[in-house]
Amino acid sequence: MRVTIDKWIYGGAGVGAASGDGAVLSVPFSIPGEVVEVSDAELAEIVTTSPERVAPGCPHFGACGGCQYQHATYETQVRLKAAILREMLETTGLTDLPELQIHTDEPWEYRNRIRLRVGAVDGALRVGYNRRGSYEMLPIRECPIAAPLLMRTAKAILTVIEDAPALATWARQIVEVELFTNSDQSHLQMILFLRSDRGPDFTHFCEHLKKLIPELVGAGVIIVGASGKKEQPGARWGTDGLKYRAADKEYWVSRGSFFQVNRFLVDELVRLVTHGRKGALAWDLYAGVGLFSRSLADSFAEVVGVETVIGDLAAVLKGSGKRAVGATTAEFLRGAVLQREKPDLIVMDPPRAGLGAEVCELLGRVKAREMVYVSCDPQTLARDLKAMVDSGYTINEVHMLDLFPQTFHMETVVVLGR
Repeated sequence: MRVTIDKWIYGGAGVGAASGDGAVLSVPFSIPGEVVEVSDAELAEIVTTSPERVAPGCPHFGACGGCQYQHATYETQVRLKAAILREMLETTGLTDLPELQIHTDEPWEYRNRIRLRVGAVDGALRVGYNRRGSYEMLPIRECPIAAPLLMRTAKAILTVIEDAPALATWARQIVEVELFTNSDQSHLQMILFLRSDRGPDFTHFCEHLKKLIPELVGAGVIIVGASGKKEQPGARWGTDGLKYRAADKEYWVSRGSFFQVNRFLVDELVRLVTHGRKGALAWDLYAGVGLFSRSLADSFAEVVGVETVIGDLAAVLKGSGKRAVGATTAEFLRGAVLQREKPDLIVMDPPRAGLGAEVCELLGRVKAREMVYVSCDPQTLARDLKAMVDSGYTINEVHMLDLFPQTFHMETVVVLGR
């Protein structure tokens, strides 16, 4: 079936009308303006090629489920992702929007964290990602969007196992490995997901790996049961976290804690959220390790960071005399509404699920002077923004940060006021 591609949609595919019946089809790895042949919902042939098409930078592109856009120039990726964001916001009814501001940096080697599957392929242990549209493991040799230290470590893990036969039986228990490095790749943390925990073998493994990867500062085990359910953490080696410098501040990031994945654009993200803002009281909701709280502490008399687990956040705020609250955002806001608290600024960086109806309703009642919403999902962002605009807020700025080059994912920063 022949299809003329009209646009990209959120999720990574192009869409267009089929010749003949005019049916609208989604086609992966296509570019707007191209005429393509489609078979079984896959790109079979490019009849008319876009001048914006380029050779992918990774030999696994197309088979791997990680990237969707390596076939397009980076300028094209950014332009079309911005169009997707604007369309999704406008479709929700947010039509009176300010100009969309776009922020980019290096499109390769940007990821500070990767999670790889580990398994036997043709009798040999390999690392890989999921195949596109499948749970089958795709063995990989490289990942050009990952910081080089991460793939160097993944290869070193296999080398250690191959060179230490005594670890072979233990190594068969490895299901996945997660690797996290700081922005300059000077320190590395590792999590091994194992079917069972044997502490001495894990310690020996880490000691061997440290010889090949001197940046390794700590590692831990998480036991994965037969059902795939994550159990209590197992053995530990080295430190439980690493120091991460961002926006001229130093953060302690515990092993497994969330931190923004793009090591090149974190500084710009913090600047957009915090620079030039000051006042008596700021709330940092969904605060994580305190990425924004730390900078806000320089310009607000009082900063309250809210997170369900406050270990890293409390450590970051301790030296500044600011406050960390262990609670869900909804719990915190319910109490704040009752006490009639009114902050000068609210920063929100929720997970992909967004804020949700209750939090949006409570924020409408708080009536903060200014709010900054950081979102990694434009669908839930559009939903939440519509609710907040309906409650009296106006959208003053919209920024798209391409924290995830080569993929359909994007980060958005929206500034709202009253």
